[in-house]
Amino acid sequence: MRLLIVEDDLDLGAALSSALRHTGHQLGWAQSAGHARDLLQAEVYDALLLDLGLPGEDGLHFLKRLRAAGYSEPVIILTARDAIEERVLGLDAGADDYLVKPFSIDELSARLRAVQRRRQGQHQGRLVHGALTLDPASMQVCYDDRTIELSRREFALLQILLTHVGRVLSRAELEEALYGWGQDVESNTIEVHIHHLRRKLNPSLIRTIRGVGYLIERPSA
Repeated sequence: MRLLIVEDDLDLGAALSSALRHTGHQLGWAQSAGHARDLLQAEVYDALLLDLGLPGEDGLHFLKRLRAAGYSEPVIILTARDAIEERVLGLDAGADDYLVKPFSIDELSARLRAVQRRRQGQHQGRLVHGALTLDPASMQVCYDDRTIELSRREFALLQILLTHVGRVLSRAELEEALYGWGQDVESNTIEVHIHHLRRKLNPSLIRTIRGVGYLIERPSA
């Protein structure tokens, strides 16, 4: 997952960044709400890890503004505020989970997996991209009114790319999503799946961004 940590404590932020990178995540780190906004405008993240005691703008106010602006990615609050009233305020403001400091990386990782599962469950409807339709319920893909036969891995890869239209996904991210972190995968496996999808669908559907990854672009207006 690509995570954005919003934490002004330098020691905690550094320790959290190091631990999460070690478990395979890609990270951004902002030390204020304003810095977090800049990073969110420049990059797409799978989840936000938000401290509440931020300088300048409180994390709770920042979260409310994010949700009001339409930001829908999962947000986990990480804070020393442990009162029940504070937890209720955080969840009502739009947080997906609330974790009180100090916490273990194992518990944080488990909560990240849980919010990711919930998010994936929200994407089980039909995905439509121009002439392409993917139906997770029936495991069916249609292109130009033709049913396209895909392998299970090809279907899963296409679903991931369609779920993140407009975002470049690295080979490592795609490997983790398809095979799980730590599993040995041939170095060209993703390239082979991409080649098959292009051949079966449309050669221009999936773009390669050299040295970065792959994406399906947003349809032009």
